[in-house]
Amino acid sequence: MFSGNSYGRGRSGWIVLAALALLVVFFLISLVGSYNRLVALEEKVNNQKSQIDNQLKRRNDLIGNLVETVKGYASHEKEVIKSVSDARAKLAGARTVAEQEAANAELSGALSRLLVVVENYPQLKADATFRQLMDELAGTENRIAVARKDYNDAAREYNTAIRRFPTVIVARLFGFQQVDYFQAKEEEKEAPKVKF
Repeated sequence: MFSGNSYGRGRSGWIVLAALALLVVFFLISLVGSYNRLVALEEKVNNQKSQIDNQLKRRNDLIGNLVETVKGYASHEKEVIKSVSDARAKLAGARTVAEQEAANAELSGALSRLLVVVENYPQLKADATFRQLMDELAGTENRIAVARKDYNDAAREYNTAIRRFPTVIVARLFGFQQVDYFQAKEEEKEAPKVKF
């Protein structure tokens, strides 16, 4: 009834189907693995961005205390103090990386002008509260620099992953988008010249 030839063809058909099924399973496992890796990288970027936000908030709070300390000594320097306060408000309201960069640049410039004003008040520079705030501000600036570096490292890893093949297919399929880097503005690259 059965010839050996038809049995061989039926068996080879099952082998082909099994091989195709294995390929589909391998593809699905690869797809899930790529998706999960991209989710993990995206969360790492979000976590690093929140670290920057935390440090910028800390800096904002310290600058507020610094402004209040300076106000007591330099009450007639209202324009400089107002520019720092306005810049702090912009930074607090910034939502995107670009908005934070612009607001931070404005705040850095205003803070530089405030520190120039401080030079005119030797008794302020000797004040213990002022010195403590300046030390904390310097430490916070270092933390911000580290947080930005960590964010940029995470952003580079994520951006690279969503552009590599075959992960690029998963990234496009599920809408993963590149993230922006924190970059120093030209005016921020030069340190303010302040002497104490």
